[in-house]
Amino acid sequence: MPSPTQIDPGLIEIHRLFATPIASIEVPITAALNRSLADYILTRCDGEASTQHSNIGGWQSTPDLCDWDHPAIRTLLDFSRSFVDRLTAVNSAHGLVEPSHAWKMEGWANVNAKGCSNALHAHPGAFWSLVYWVDDGRDLEETDNGGQLEFHDPRGILPAMYAPALRFRIEGCLNAGYTQAVTATSGRLIAFPSWLQHCVTTYTGTRPRISIALNFSL
Repeated sequence: MPSPTQIDPGLIEIHRLFATPIASIEVPITAALNRSLADYILTRCDGEASTQHSNIGGWQSTPDLCDWDHPAIRTLLDFSRSFVDRLTAVNSAHGLVEPSHAWKMEGWANVNAKGCSNALHAHPGAFWSLVYWVDDGRDLEETDNGGQLEFHDPRGILPAMYAPALRFRIEGCLNAGYTQAVTATSGRLIAFPSWLQHCVTTYTGTRPRISIALNFSL
């Protein structure tokens, strides 16, 4: 009896284990919200010294943004809280239910100029971390001004060490052992697990890039 050599891809069962969620959404009323946020953040940038954490160059505020008394900040925080609630479930005696707890929130603003970046890091002590781009710094004629948010495979480089040219020919698995980059876009809010290591590549734009980072914990 001849051995079958033709494989029907439709018969292969694929189980993508241990997926890592990266959620993205555009915040409503973006233009008006971002103008107000940018003006307020740049004013604070001009009057306050930068803190130093993962940032290589640029300005980073103190992590008390969630206490800033400004309507645009409160609008973004309210939207972010709703966004995180939609991404989270609580394991209860009745199964997975929507969260009803009050999140502890921490946040800070970032202003990066040309040549600035952020070193590889994670956000210990939180469950979700978020990035919101107030102004990606991109001019109309620019298609790429660097400063990508780059996530590193939490399994490390092991999947790529045996034979770097090989890839898993399975949807969603091509980047195993490598990195995945997200391009900064004004008005876009990104959420990811706080343990996921990430960095920001060198920003090459000519205008300031303004972003806000948030941590959600219990």
